[in-house]
Amino acid sequence: MADTNGIETCDYNTPKDPCAIVIFGATGDLAARKILPSLYALLCSGRLPDPSIIIGVSRSGLSHEEYRERTRQALVESNADMKCWEDFAPRLFYRSVDVNDVGTFTNLAGFIKDKESEFQTGGNRLFHLSVPPVAYEAIAQSLAHVGLAHEKDNWSRLVVEKPFGYDLESSRKLAAALKEGFKEKQIFRIDHYLAKETVQNMLMFRFANSIFEPVWNRQFIQSVHITAAESLGVEHRAGFYDHTGVLRDMFQNHMMQLLSLVAMEPPSIYEANRIRDEKAKIYRSLRPFPMDSLDENLVLGQYAAGMIKEKSVPSYVSEPGVSPNSTTPTFASMKAYIDNWRWQGVPFYITSGKRMSTKRTDIEVKFKEVPHSMFRNILGEHITANRLTLSIHPKEEVMLSFQAKTPGPGMCLRNVTMNFDYAMGHPLRLTAYEKVLLDVLMGDHTLFWRQDSVDLCWSYLTPMLKECECEEQAERLHLYKAGTDGPKKARGDW
Repeated sequence: MADTNGIETCDYNTPKDPCAIVIFGATGDLAARKILPSLYALLCSGRLPDPSIIIGVSRSGLSHEEYRERTRQALVESNADMKCWEDFAPRLFYRSVDVNDVGTFTNLAGFIKDKESEFQTGGNRLFHLSVPPVAYEAIAQSLAHVGLAHEKDNWSRLVVEKPFGYDLESSRKLAAALKEGFKEKQIFRIDHYLAKETVQNMLMFRFANSIFEPVWNRQFIQSVHITAAESLGVEHRAGFYDHTGVLRDMFQNHMMQLLSLVAMEPPSIYEANRIRDEKAKIYRSLRPFPMDSLDENLVLGQYAAGMIKEKSVPSYVSEPGVSPNSTTPTFASMKAYIDNWRWQGVPFYITSGKRMSTKRTDIEVKFKEVPHSMFRNILGEHITANRLTLSIHPKEEVMLSFQAKTPGPGMCLRNVTMNFDYAMGHPLRLTAYEKVLLDVLMGDHTLFWRQDSVDLCWSYLTPMLKECECEEQAERLHLYKAGTDGPKKARGDW
């Protein structure tokens, strides 16, 4: 359909199936900051199924009213408009469950079924595991044991947060445990990066425009830089992060997904499994890291004390909860190659780090220089190559830089930029968590990981992780001052 200006408009899908949404870890930080505010926003926008109920589950002993009050406070702290609270509150319930006690799951199952009958939700269930990954197996197996994973004339969906394992072996072990009760089509592995508007726009940008795809290959592209930089340190995640590090925290999931969207081939149709098939092909085509020359393809770093926004910040090893002798990397930049016809020989520089100069996520495509400069007698042999930047955060925009003549009598070049602001003219958008929760309610797997891709990415990273985590490999760690752009070795094309 088109509006009065002839511009194509698009209606959001709205889930029709009534359901019960069960949040494990309901008193935790993620539920308070992301999940509950997102469900509330979906209700306010008319996109939460009606009827629907939300059951918070945690170890703490709370009454329904106490949980509603905690939720109300969380919404206030998230700056939510409380106009829909009177409609939202009656949908909220709470149950105390010990994840290691199957008997408490039997009681939970009885409670859920009672509420399903009362609210007529049809037996459709969404289980969101907002808990530490070590609890995933026990919860999934217990849900299956008490019959809550079973589907007949209803659906039952399991949502798990990253990380999906610690390495290839643990990933496969987790997958086997989840699939004891849930089929692959019932499992939704969240990567909220994929729900960011400009990330979703990548496929539209590439495959709905005829002018870009012909030059999207090794003949025209010199290199691709994918960057996710953070100015914050480890904050309250020190215990988790010191055990995990930047490669497991960012590369196995977020960065690999961005890589696949840049590099994948067009599927025959926009459909979840066909898109995920093409992503898996990219992961299968990744050139294995040469272990005998790893330093030529990987730079690891750890932030030292420095300045962020004119404020002194401590080094990583001085952060509360971090071992003073920690060799955990907080920065990594890897040079990856995709061995296929389209990308052979093109380096992909994938970079992520904490305590860097700015918080930004972007993808920069560097095109090759012109093959011959007819202006070499006045401008020299080298003319700055074109660059295409897809900015994901903090700005959501697409920028194309190219050369133009400087106004005046002389023949001088200047670099100019065309800019497209993604939000221009469309103020109404969903947050990343609102989008992924809406897709789970719709049963749409497009933005979620499939187990084969999880395993392929772990297969790619695990040999490197094992090599870098040996004690004698600590000399690989480059210190960089907080507030900079990471180790100098990893800047630009290296």
